[in-house]
Amino acid sequence: HSVNGVAALHTELMKQTVFADFHKLYPDRINNKTNGVTPRRWLLECNPGLTGLIREAIGDGFMDDAEKLTALVPFADDSSFNERVGAVKRANKEALAAHLRTHMGIRLDPAALFDVQIKRIHEYKRQLLNLIETVALYDQIRSHPERDWVPRVKIFGGKAAPSYHNAKLIIKLANDIARRVNSDPSVGGLLKVVFVPNYNVSFAEKIIPASDLSEQISTAGMEASGTGNMKFALNGALTIGTLDGANIEIKDHVGDENIVIFGLTADEVAEKRSNGYNPREIIEGSRELQQALSAISSGVFSPDDKDRYKGLIGGIYDHDWFMVAADFESYSEAQRAVDQRWMDPTGWQAAAIRNIANVGWFSSDRTIAEYAKEIWGVM
Repeated sequence: HSVNGVAALHTELMKQTVFADFHKLYPDRINNKTNGVTPRRWLLECNPGLTGLIREAIGDGFMDDAEKLTALVPFADDSSFNERVGAVKRANKEALAAHLRTHMGIRLDPAALFDVQIKRIHEYKRQLLNLIETVALYDQIRSHPERDWVPRVKIFGGKAAPSYHNAKLIIKLANDIARRVNSDPSVGGLLKVVFVPNYNVSFAEKIIPASDLSEQISTAGMEASGTGNMKFALNGALTIGTLDGANIEIKDHVGDENIVIFGLTADEVAEKRSNGYNPREIIEGSRELQQALSAISSGVFSPDDKDRYKGLIGGIYDHDWFMVAADFESYSEAQRAVDQRWMDPTGWQAAAIRNIANVGWFSSDRTIAEYAKEIWGVM
């Protein structure tokens, strides 16, 4: 009697594509129930420092009704609260840095921007786009040491299906890039790359409260919803993302100025695929992209096997189904805009607080209540 999608964009796409005939027969049957996350685990339990500050500011009501977090909105412009939220974030980053030093032997600067992409490894989620831009940034830092670069820590984590060859290769690439970048004294403390092993929920509870930037960069039209974006925003990370999945609804709730959007829309992706998209032309028109792809495919990061990534990069030249080349320039520009925002700590922290205040709607309590009332008929 009811068929539901888990993000508004996904639901509309299902009506137009997979279930188009079904939707014509039953135009009222397909509906949307946007995913949510439990604030009891993803705020109260994993981030007690931030929870304590929120309780002092607005009381305990949000603990039973996450949408009451909107009472925090005026505090975004309160300099004292701003500083205290920043101090909690810094403490969380120090705790994560200590954990990674103990378990991985890597030293990270908690003052750096912690830029995080933790999710299942899949080509449509585009960890590869993030890694290619990381290589381009690495090249730029080495070529222009005179610039005022924002120190970054790029943190990756996630698992891949055992038979998914390209996903496994992307994990290998992340580790190869990390090995090269982290041992290069010419970039100093300006760039570090970490692929955390054995990623799981317990590890996520350490990483998410320590994150400054949340990477939600899937090819538009391919993410059914995602919930990591909600967890990050609830803990005061700014989202850099495409207009895909629940990113669209997060943008609507937090405001355009408190999120960083880039890239093709779902309609533009579909149009490119249907009209004979030529990725090679885009690659040859972008010096940074061309250099990054060349470095990866020629074995700069895999001296033990120079051909390791030829096939992976060749796929971008040949068909680029996931629009990595198509979105590279927009993504790169968005990352440099993030750098500029980071250089204004007060403004950054105010945007982070507005994210926390406006994502209470993405509670699983709201989602389940909608199921109970509109699908199950038990409320």
